[in-house]
Amino acid sequence: MVTINKYSNVPLYCQLKNLIVEKIEKGEFVADSKIPSEQDFCEQYDISRPTVRQAINELTASGRLYKLKGKGTFVSAQKTYIHVKDYTGFTDSILDSKNLSEKNILSIETIDAQEHPKLSEIFGAKADGRNEFAAITYTNKLSNDLVSLSVSYIPLSLFPEICDDIQSNKDVLRGKYPLIPNSSKSMLDIISTDQRDAAYLQLQPGQPLIRINNVLYSKSGQPVEYIVTKYRADKTMLQFENHK
Repeated sequence: MVTINKYSNVPLYCQLKNLIVEKIEKGEFVADSKIPSEQDFCEQYDISRPTVRQAINELTASGRLYKLKGKGTFVSAQKTYIHVKDYTGFTDSILDSKNLSEKNILSIETIDAQEHPKLSEIFGAKADGRNEFAAITYTNKLSNDLVSLSVSYIPLSLFPEICDDIQSNKDVLRGKYPLIPNSSKSMLDIISTDQRDAAYLQLQPGQPLIRINNVLYSKSGQPVEYIVTKYRADKTMLQFENHK
């Protein structure tokens, strides 16, 4: 059993960090469980509150622990690796989905690009006024963990029956639409969870999310799908892979 050795050259806060990590790895502190309070650690190991606070703050910064305001400090779940290898980048695609029935689709709406300037910027305004898009909201699970929330925007001028196809779980590309995704452009940033995202992702508002904005293009360079995916930062680690 790991204990605190006050005569060691290893700083006390480092010893406490190692102790907490060992308890996590041995399953004594399980994922999403609350760890002892700062005062509990002080009393159990006869160390000062600043020592305990530094250990916990560093473990929180590294992602091993997370804090909920007014509730305490909890053990972070093991992160799911998202491998970035192909043209779709970080995000899942509706148009290039191999099995739509596996997606947990929450809603399918028709929206106007005038209400979403980003869509006009990406796809351009149509001279004939056909600026409507299907907005498909869905969540993704990996290893039974809810890790992301996506909204996919698809122009109805190019895919007029996409909503019906999704609702009937059809392969929306097979023999029907010529514009198949071939390349992508992605942008990544970190945002805070709002009330809507918190409800879908089972998080407290204000927790960090990794947001990916991804535009998929056909072989001719025509944008065909715009996807905004928000990953739980506490459950996701992005892994890049590139080949020359």
